Amino acid sequence: MPFTPIHLGPGLAFKALGGHRVSFMVFGGAQVLMDIEPLLGILQDTPVLHGPSHTVAGALVIGSLAWLSGKPVSARVLDILKIPHAPITWRAAFAGAYLGTFSHILLDAVMHADMRPWWPLGAGNPLLHAIGIDALHLACAGAGVLGLGLLAAKAARDRHRQRTRTPISG
Repeated sequence: MPFTPIHLGPGLAFKALGGHRVSFMVFGGAQVLMDIEPLLGILQDTPVLHGPSHTVAGALVIGSLAWLSGKPVSARVLDILKIPHAPITWRAAFAGAYLGTFSHILLDAVMHADMRPWWPLGAGNPLLHAIGIDALHLACAGAGVLGLGLLAAKAARDRHRQRTRTPISG
C-alpha cells in the first residue's frame, strides 16, 4: 500500500543515530515521492505497481529530487506550522533523501513480488521473502520505537545540560 507509515520506523532510527546530520522531514518526503508510482498504478489498476521508481536507479533519481526540493519545502512547512527547528542543512537533506529512497527499495523488495530492484541490470528480486512480512513490519516498528526512545533520551539529556549549566562570569 502506498505511503505506508511503517517505512518511517527506520527513519526515526536514522534520525536518532544521525542527529542533525539527517533530516527526518526530507526522509518522509522521499517516502511519499517513492510511492507516487504505486499510487498511480492502483488508481489505473495496472498489474505492476512497483516499476522503475522502485529500482536502484529510480531511488537515485527520486532521492535527488527529494534532496533538492526537500530542504526548502521542509523548512517552509516547519516555519508555516511555527515549529521551532534547527536549520536543515543540505547535507542533512541529502542524507534524509537517500536514506529514505534506498531504505524504501530495500524494504519493499522484501515484500513485493513485482519489484525488480536492479533493473535494468538484472531482472530478479533476490530480496523477495528474505524475511517474513510480519518480521519485516516488526523490525520497522522496533526501529521506530528505538529511534523514538533514543530521541527522547537525547532531548532529556539536553534539557538536563541546559538546567545545570552555570554561566561563566568574569
